[in-house]
Amino acid sequence: MSLPQIDLQVQTPDTRLDRYLADQLPDFSRSRIQKLIEQGQVWLNGQVCLSKKVEVQVGDLIRLAVPDAAPMALQAEAIPLDILYEDDSLLLLNKPVGLVVHPAPGHEVGTLVNALLAHCPDLPGIGGVQRPGIVHRLDKDTTGVLAIAKTDQAHHHLQAQFKAKTARRQYLAVIHGVLPEITGTIDQPIGRHLIDRKKMAVVPIEKGGRRAVTHWQVQEQMGNYSLVQFELETGRTHQIRVHTAYLGHPVVGDPVYSSGRSVGVNLPGQALHAWKLRLEHPVTGQPIEAIAPLPPVFQTLVEVLRRRATL
Repeated sequence: MSLPQIDLQVQTPDTRLDRYLADQLPDFSRSRIQKLIEQGQVWLNGQVCLSKKVEVQVGDLIRLAVPDAAPMALQAEAIPLDILYEDDSLLLLNKPVGLVVHPAPGHEVGTLVNALLAHCPDLPGIGGVQRPGIVHRLDKDTTGVLAIAKTDQAHHHLQAQFKAKTARRQYLAVIHGVLPEITGTIDQPIGRHLIDRKKMAVVPIEKGGRRAVTHWQVQEQMGNYSLVQFELETGRTHQIRVHTAYLGHPVVGDPVYSSGRSVGVNLPGQALHAWKLRLEHPVTGQPIEAIAPLPPVFQTLVEVLRRRATL
């Protein structure tokens, strides 16, 4: 039986094969990509390539065969879920801060997937054994609405909506400073940071960046801080966090992109909340909108900044 394959045409010149693939496939760690190369699962221009150090050139064709990951022994855990909507096909929930979405080596328990397996016993296998039911993701410290598919039909339907950008995601964030306009759009490609590979950054297309579009609308200015609504047109890793940092207005409390600036409120992570999700029901076709209330610490932050702004 043939393995699932990923085909890419190189747009970045003079880049190592393993680095190029890591840039283009953020869901794959660089070590996993290197292992696939060693195992003969990567073809360059139709020939098996066993060297991770080969320099790829613009126009080169890469094919990556992806064996199924060895399934981890996922266990159900009775972790409380804040459910916003549920039926036989779909689950919309409000993810709390600090909750990792799916298990990974070294972090096999205490995740959203572990909680879902306890809540939905029929979930295993939907969308893959490693990420059952997961349609999209939120960062560990980003809160808000998350959609979970409860059937294969729902999973395919919801994934198609996210790919076609008909599922609309709106976020609220508190950022440092004041944006130049009340509304605006940032259209800057995002890729793996060229030096710090653990971070994302605005990276030119020719160096591996992928187009990323974020729309903003300022809701309130609070002194040298702003409460802003963001809507994603694309879904790149850390997109809002990277784009706001690029503009010089990083998300308050962001441990990676805001240089540790303190605001005097003890935040558990970045002040970024996925507050609204609009999509089409995968069975009825009816529109569904879920709104996740702001976490208490987010509300406290806004109130503190408002008071300071009036002094």
